[in-house]
Amino acid sequence: MDEFGLTGLVADLLLISALVFGVYYRRHRRRHMVVPYVGLNVGVYAVVTALLGADVGMGVGIGLFGVLSIIRLRSAEISHGDVCYYFSSLAIGLVCGMTLASPWTGPLLGLLVVVVMAVIDQPFLHRRWRHERVVLERVFHSRTELEARLFELLDAEAIVRIETVETDLVRDSQTVEVTYRVAAASVRAPVLAR
Repeated sequence: MDEFGLTGLVADLLLISALVFGVYYRRHRRRHMVVPYVGLNVGVYAVVTALLGADVGMGVGIGLFGVLSIIRLRSAEISHGDVCYYFSSLAIGLVCGMTLASPWTGPLLGLLVVVVMAVIDQPFLHRRWRHERVVLERVFHSRTELEARLFELLDAEAIVRIETVETDLVRDSQTVEVTYRVAAASVRAPVLAR
């Protein structure tokens, strides 16, 4: 392994550790997502490094990036935030494994990904906003009645979006996804883990 390969490997391992353990796990505490993020990152890094050593075009590597994404994202329902971390993990492995203008270009691009994720996933930026899936006890035919019931159930100050996911006329129930803002008095100070 040459100097570039060693720099890329060390940078990839440091960056994925910072993203997964320093940002994701500290904020979300979802242990079951640690292995997929790290494993996918290292796998992409290894494949990109191997492809660059073989006589194949970069299109193959980019195609692999897409195939890995589609396979994983179709295998289970995951949140949009987790999708963002998946693509960040993939991107870090890809840029650290590529031979770019200098040995530091890939690691700097990977660092940019980590910094942006650390900034945009700050809990205080989103503490008054919620996104919930709510199963209602009956079907609401009027948008006004539906909003009134959701305001009552969720202690919402404002409802930004309501999307009906399922209407079950046999059981007389309705499932909706709601994006809303809670009242400032309802927001408690976050409890820090020790």
